[in-house]
Amino acid sequence: MSSVIKQEFPITKDVLGARNEYSQDEKEEKKKIIKKLLKERDAKIVAHYYVHEDIQEIADETGGFVADSLEMARFGMKQKESTLIVAGVRFMGETAKILNPEKKIIMPTLEAECSLDLNCKYSEFKKFCDQFPDREIVVYANTSAKVKAMADWVVTSSIAVKLIEYLKNNRKKIIWAPDKHLGNYIKNITNADMKIWKSSCIVHEEFKSNLLIDLKKEHPDAAVLVHPESDLKMINLANVVGSTTQLIKASKELPNKKFIVATDNRIFYKMKQSSPDKTFIEAPSGGAGATCKSCAHCPWMAMNDLEKLENVLMNQNNEIILDPKTIEEAAISTNKMINFAKEFLK
Repeated sequence: MSSVIKQEFPITKDVLGARNEYSQDEKEEKKKIIKKLLKERDAKIVAHYYVHEDIQEIADETGGFVADSLEMARFGMKQKESTLIVAGVRFMGETAKILNPEKKIIMPTLEAECSLDLNCKYSEFKKFCDQFPDREIVVYANTSAKVKAMADWVVTSSIAVKLIEYLKNNRKKIIWAPDKHLGNYIKNITNADMKIWKSSCIVHEEFKSNLLIDLKKEHPDAAVLVHPESDLKMINLANVVGSTTQLIKASKELPNKKFIVATDNRIFYKMKQSSPDKTFIEAPSGGAGATCKSCAHCPWMAMNDLEKLENVLMNQNNEIILDPKTIEEAAISTNKMINFAKEFLK
């Protein structure tokens, strides 16, 4: 059997109004109701790897999809259902609406935000971009629809390096936003000319390289998997650096029986599915108790639960509404991402 070793850093924000623990009977009853409502509402669930495993499980069981943000977007475009339920954070729901303007896009909660999105406000970012009018604007998917609408390209971590290499080879200078760690990682690899917005993910910001060095000494046989939203000190200690999908793939394909993982700990659900005989260990994050900001789990992702999923299906509320002009403009840069991925991730 696979196992997960949890570091002793209590998650202080994991609730935020969510109920993630149910008895087995409660869970099965809720799943039964949700499955019935999905059929009645002509709906399908698209969920991120970082939401609670109960939601990942029911998405799998009902023909939905669990993936990274790029694959969530690509999957949603192919579905015949009139309604998509996006279980994740707000920018994912907005991306689904941009790519599926004819569909109803609803979320278990509209309060689930992303620190990268929140710290890249349209008005401030526009002033930044206006200083460099000769540069190509490349924004991470973790941004608002308005920011995507002003960008030349949208990317996810799975294609970011390839896209920046492509732009560099075409002699483009680049504005990158919002994640400074991912931006610096890409710049180091590609040596591209990049002006980098300075924001970060509250989860990946908390992983600490000095603590990881100590943990590696305790588990010398473990491979280290790191998401590139982490800082360069963490990245330099990694055996594999990659997107969530790439990290899951690495955990399956590498011969190691033990892994230290520096990303949101809900990814362990899919890692355990792929490799039931392996052990997964949370990379250590800074702080303890009330000083721990994320403790290896996004507090906004934690707001998605079965009860909210049931309620949004029942009430058909929490709909993503975007004005048509924003959708039209954001669709240009977002579809370029989809088409680039289609070409380069064959």
